[in-house]
Amino acid sequence: MSRETEAVMTEQIDITAIEEIIEPYIKKKEMVIPVLQKVQEHFGYLPRPAIEEVSRLMRIPLSRLYGVATFYAQFKMKPRGKYIIRVCKGTACHIQGSPKIAERIEETLGIQSGETTDDLRFTLEEVACIGACALAPVIMINDDPHGRLTPDKIKSILDSYK
Repeated sequence: MSRETEAVMTEQIDITAIEEIIEPYIKKKEMVIPVLQKVQEHFGYLPRPAIEEVSRLMRIPLSRLYGVATFYAQFKMKPRGKYIIRVCKGTACHIQGSPKIAERIEETLGIQSGETTDDLRFTLEEVACIGACALAPVIMINDDPHGRLTPDKIKSILDSYK
């Protein structure tokens, strides 16, 4: 995702919902993880203005919130796409060609693993195992598995999510 897209997203954050989101936790400073989970659920990630507002309202140091948010992999600090593509890198998928699948997705979308398209349509991630070895190589797009893939199938699959 370009810095310009990220800057526009940050400017469009409506933090007025933060007070309502954290109201059940307002006097419970030990509830940092559930608070951050609720904020991320609302925005799709943890935008800086939202974290700053949580810090202000709950009187928790900003550094503590960032420490928690960056320690746990579940928290995302950048906007993510509407569709999360997870490419399996497990042994069965790797042997059956998942590196070529990942390469074709990167070429098609113009992003690398860990990045999001500028239109916020897709985020690409690599995962250790999806648990569908019989379908190798396999990807998940949100909750939809796509298996027995070849690089030639990727464009039509991605087009179906546009």
